[in-house]
Amino acid sequence: MSRTMEITILSAENLEENKKAIKGNVNTFVTVQCDGSNNELNATKLDSKGGSYPSWNEKLVMDVPLHARFITIEVKYKTRGNSSTSVGMARIPISDFIGGYVHENQLQFLSYRLWDNRVRRNGVVNISVRVKMSQQNSCSNLMSSTVNGGPVTGVPVAGNGSTGVVTGIPAVWLNYQRNI
Repeated sequence: MSRTMEITILSAENLEENKKAIKGNVNTFVTVQCDGSNNELNATKLDSKGGSYPSWNEKLVMDVPLHARFITIEVKYKTRGNSSTSVGMARIPISDFIGGYVHENQLQFLSYRLWDNRVRRNGVVNISVRVKMSQQNSCSNLMSSTVNGGPVTGVPVAGNGSTGVVTGIPAVWLNYQRNI
């Protein structure tokens, strides 16, 4: 089982190489990888004009396994001979995008500090993220009922034809069940 993430790589700021601002003629790009996706690597197109302030505004769609914990975003630039050099990377917990107060399909705009290979600050990457759960994996679709002709989401209370539903399990009910 997995969830689909739409990660739009917007831009980066204050990128440096050897403590100097990157010039405008460097081909920068971004790679995105998930820790549980069998080394699947997504990449943006090259930005050759931005220098220390590149802009991509490119959407990357990834299937992220439910057991994955981190997304790694790395800003790189092309060097001679078709190789690449890392400018900086950010290791982002997936919990930043899922759970808590973040709703499914909600678009979030986020910025993360980039760290170079010497663990020094080296700019910021700006992204937007939208997490989509598949329709078949959604709990609300599995546990729906109708009351008075209208849809209600929850768990049926009893198997005796009752039309009531429970949307949560109160602690009082749990204590009652233990005492029976």
